[in-house]
Amino acid sequence: MAKVKNSAVAVPKKKKTFLAVCKDNIGFFYILPWLIGFCIFKLYPMGSSLFYSFTDYNLFKGMNVIGTLQNYIDVFTTPKIVKAMTVTFKYAFMTVPLKLVFALFIAYILNFKIKGVNFFRTAYYVPSILGGSVAIAVLWKAVFRDDGLLNTLLGFFGINGPSWLSDPHYALFVICLLRVWQFGSAMVIFLAALKGVPQDLYEAAAIDGAGKWRQFFSVTVPLITPVIFYNLVTQLVQAFQEFNGPFIITKGGPRNSTTLVSLLIYNSAFKDYNMGMASAMAWVLFVVLMIFTVIAFLSQKYWVFYSDDDGGR
Repeated sequence: MAKVKNSAVAVPKKKKTFLAVCKDNIGFFYILPWLIGFCIFKLYPMGSSLFYSFTDYNLFKGMNVIGTLQNYIDVFTTPKIVKAMTVTFKYAFMTVPLKLVFALFIAYILNFKIKGVNFFRTAYYVPSILGGSVAIAVLWKAVFRDDGLLNTLLGFFGINGPSWLSDPHYALFVICLLRVWQFGSAMVIFLAALKGVPQDLYEAAAIDGAGKWRQFFSVTVPLITPVIFYNLVTQLVQAFQEFNGPFIITKGGPRNSTTLVSLLIYNSAFKDYNMGMASAMAWVLFVVLMIFTVIAFLSQKYWVFYSDDDGGR
């Protein structure tokens, strides 16, 4: 008898139904609303601003020149913009260290078991919630104006208070003080980090004769450096983007002493309608923030200590 060869019969695969495909990719549908929002409200505006930064686009007159670098040349050569960038650097480098120091100091105190500590934690956190509002900026202006609350209180002691908002030597300090006053969010993060420091390390340090300050700098600070690094980066980004204070309290004055880059971007876009220049300044500010962020990440291996291992820095 002739042998019959066994041949494998290919069974055609069943096509997946639409519902089966949706079930297999259910995770994509969960993040689809976020993706749509990101593309519409983030990605597209960023791409448009990058394109406009190389044009002379005016909000009402349109654009005539495309592919020019003149906006970026003006950013680095126009005295008003250069001064705004300088003021922004001063503002950031004054507010960020002061805010972090105050936040860590208050968090360290509130970490002790004292009577009414929950009330004080709430009281110190409230300014960070209200500080970014317009109402608080208006209140701040009322406190520091020439006939405001502060100068009135100084007058009771026979002290003639300075013109806080109209003197270039004091105006930027007032704006910085508003940002430092809003240290509550950083304080809460520091407080959570302090709660995670093992108590046996403090006990061992106390047995070795270390006082409170020695324990703070030798035990507490090294163990919370990852949180210090996080707060440093986030507060630096927020400082460079500050807008409400200078806009509401001083309008960028006096003599542009409180004109930050964010305020200059607003004026260029919505007062001069020069969207091309505004976009160029925004991208320069973005690059500056990226540079500082990269420097911070590169420097963390020298001062940030992670608890998992030494190679995690």
